[in-house]
Amino acid sequence: MKNFECKIDGKKGNARALTFKTPHGEFRTPMFMPVGTRASVKGITVPQLHELGSQVVLANTYHLAMRPGVDIVKAAGGVHKFSNYDGPMLTDSGGFQVFSLADTVKLEADGVHFKSVYDGADAFWTPEDNMKIQADIGADIIMQLDQCTPYPATREFVNDAVELSGAWAKRCLDEHSKNGREDQTLFGIVQGGMELDLRKKSIDLLMKAEEESIANGGRGFGGFGIGGYSVGESHEVMFETLPEVAQSLPEDRPRYLMGVGDEEAIVRAVHEGVDMFDCVLPTRTARMGTAMTSEGSLKMKNAKFSEDFGPLDPKCDCPVCKNYTRAYIRHLFNTNEILGSTLLSYHNLYYLINLCKSLRKEILS
Repeated sequence: MKNFECKIDGKKGNARALTFKTPHGEFRTPMFMPVGTRASVKGITVPQLHELGSQVVLANTYHLAMRPGVDIVKAAGGVHKFSNYDGPMLTDSGGFQVFSLADTVKLEADGVHFKSVYDGADAFWTPEDNMKIQADIGADIIMQLDQCTPYPATREFVNDAVELSGAWAKRCLDEHSKNGREDQTLFGIVQGGMELDLRKKSIDLLMKAEEESIANGGRGFGGFGIGGYSVGESHEVMFETLPEVAQSLPEDRPRYLMGVGDEEAIVRAVHEGVDMFDCVLPTRTARMGTAMTSEGSLKMKNAKFSEDFGPLDPKCDCPVCKNYTRAYIRHLFNTNEILGSTLLSYHNLYYLINLCKSLRKEILS
């Protein structure tokens, strides 16, 4: 598609530096995406997102479909105009949120029945429905509807989820090819739990769906999500299979490790060939008073910071570290001032975004 282009700028071992063109501008990888679940990154304004170097913001299809509703987002001109964010945006399918509501979910081959967490209303999504909803929301990158498996899970359960996700990937791609927007690209999602052979089976199903779509005059996938990790397993368990999974995906498109946002995992995953990351961790932990720093995680409510007038992180050049002390940030949290959450959210996002920028420099050097 002419609206989307992927270029490999450099490689170092399995690590890659990409430039990916979208209708709302280019982004460069490795890259961390702030999560704006309801078309809002908690505590952060759009000008601040640009200041801290955000390239792509992620929004959630499930939550936007439930509140305020797809019709309102569409009437506003799409999620970019609705949120006033003019850079590239990505919507996940909402599948993770649907399947996390295990007590209310009824799964069938055609789609999934579930209840809204907002008002308890019944809802049903087919893969085609999900594509239409994401088309109306209007992000640049959309994700297929898939079934995310928990950890631990039986091999039979994981295999069934792989087959269902593969069948839905084909249906999503067919719908996207027939009725999708030219200014959107679809990413397929790899499932398979911690079973390497099932992960490879999932990739084979995605590539078969793409091959059939292109043979029939349809589209291919613009990139690939790697789902079903960071669902309770340790890093060591995840990295038993992740490297080979990432390296089994096509080289000419982005690889997006979904829901991973801690420093150690990002660094290791980049060196294994992963390009994109997202997670609520930096903003969620910030609201609880935890700062990500070069010295490790700091619990800013601790009394030891009460007379510490140094910067949050001496090695960080973000505005928070330049202008505020540890003692002041501790004071904000201990007096329940909302500014504390905003400052730590800004810093934590800046920290991970710049971690990825430093990894890109390392690859290109």
